[in-house]
Amino acid sequence: MNKQRLFKGGDIASEDSAKLQRGDVLVEGTRITRVAPNLIAPPDCEVIDCTGKIILPALFDVHVHAREPGQEQKENIRACSEAAINGGVTGFVMMPNTLPAIDNAGVVKTVLESAARCRIPIYTSGAITKGREGKELAAIGAMKAAGAVMITDDGFPVANPVVLRRAMEYARDFGLIVASHCETMDLSGKGAMHEGSVSYSLGLEGIPAISEEICLDRDIRIAQYTGAHIHIQHVTTARGMNTIRRFKEEGVKVTCEVSPHHLIFNHEDVGDYDTNYKMNPPLRTREDNAALLQGLVDGIFDVIATDHAPHTPFEKNNDFASAPFGITGLETALPSLHHYFISKVKLGWDLLVRRYSAEPRRLLGHKAVPVIEGGAAEFIVFDPNADTVFDRDFIKSKSVNTPFLDKSMRGRVDMVIHAGDLLLLR
Repeated sequence: MNKQRLFKGGDIASEDSAKLQRGDVLVEGTRITRVAPNLIAPPDCEVIDCTGKIILPALFDVHVHAREPGQEQKENIRACSEAAINGGVTGFVMMPNTLPAIDNAGVVKTVLESAARCRIPIYTSGAITKGREGKELAAIGAMKAAGAVMITDDGFPVANPVVLRRAMEYARDFGLIVASHCETMDLSGKGAMHEGSVSYSLGLEGIPAISEEICLDRDIRIAQYTGAHIHIQHVTTARGMNTIRRFKEEGVKVTCEVSPHHLIFNHEDVGDYDTNYKMNPPLRTREDNAALLQGLVDGIFDVIATDHAPHTPFEKNNDFASAPFGITGLETALPSLHHYFISKVKLGWDLLVRRYSAEPRRLLGHKAVPVIEGGAAEFIVFDPNADTVFDRDFIKSKSVNTPFLDKSMRGRVDMVIHAGDLLLLR
């Protein structure tokens, strides 16, 4: 007989309603069998008190760097999966900027074999070009057949528009998403942060907003011409976001993502050369923060994605110009979004569920996992009144390069349920 668990007294979040629904959730095996107030626990049922807590569908992240193969000192697939669970994420897509790059069917199969040993489902993208060098197309069809769910040279743009056009034509025919890191490398140069008043005052070479915006416009136009589905990664500027809005209105098959750190932080936070605020694309301005948040509310952004990018302390402790770009995000995303926006009524739980649970799954052609009778038992129990301290004892990732290190935020992931199994219980 399947084990039964009754989650009592929680407030249930849904993408379809801004109002939380008070109710109990009865789980049997891998399914939710009842959702209603004041349920009576069946005999031998485990009862879990969720009073004062939020029950919401488990999260899904389409932009994660698991670093395996070749950079396991930063992260590996297993540690990345445990970090995801720690943050309430029960599925994610790996990026192909590994060593070697995930640019052929053999490497796709290898990483998916490692992923299959983890406690949650993990997917992978494949590279657009061999070695992510932007010159020769990777074996796109073979990678799709091996299990790749999208293609991207993430970390680099495909500078040659002819190569990108051919990749999009193949991706269109194979039914693959083309995910684009938008950057004009000649404009970025050796830049380390957003080009503006702060970069000037710190004496650092900057990355201008037009580096992202010019490439973004070009890539969407090529997608429009070819009929491919393009997904714009980690948008950071108001102008870039409005370009996407315009192309969407024209009917172009374009989706896009925003990262929590580009909503929360800006170039002023770099402060005294703190490399935990160094990322690519870089933190922009306060005005961009506000515009991106409004774009998320307005539905311009299809998904929230963390761009989880672990690096070792040895690397991040370099001077700012030399340190690598990127921060971790899987474990901090939900508490930080709650702390900065939901608790201050700037975002609703319905929007978070839609953009960080339902739509990321739909982007890959999967079903959402609402907390409903007959639905999959795939949800989180979140305590909005507890604090999370992001210290080394809490963090499951192998790396701790986050602006939140040793800081506290309001909100805590207390339980994670996947396929009916209780993966996390605090």
